[in-house]
Amino acid sequence: MCAVSTATTDGIRVTVKAVYVPEQSSPRMRRYVFAYTITIANEGSVTAQLRTRHWIITDGDGRVEEVRGPGVVGQQPTLKPGEEFEYTSGCVLATPRGEMRGTYQMHRADGSRFDATIAPFSLTLPYSLN
Repeated sequence: MCAVSTATTDGIRVTVKAVYVPEQSSPRMRRYVFAYTITIANEGSVTAQLRTRHWIITDGDGRVEEVRGPGVVGQQPTLKPGEEFEYTSGCVLATPRGEMRGTYQMHRADGSRFDATIAPFSLTLPYSLN
């Protein structure tokens, strides 16, 4: 089972696919690992660079964690029109379900900036642990 979300902001399309990673998880220890692959595509007509990220992670008990930082996976990719960048990262929760959402701050050569939306996506097990 794979959760998918897509959002487009100012010509930047962000698509997320998330999956549960059972071999890295330990339900008895309240450790649930999820991997997500993100594709950032410039469908607009102007080059943009991803400078920072802001994640809002909510677990199944309603606890919220915010993560901010430069770039993604150690990079600040610049996307010309028609280009895309893909990376995979992960998240560890103490509950078997949760949700992530956020933004990427994008910069253009003319000095303008905007936040590209990362639409909410679910982090859920593909089966019940009963």
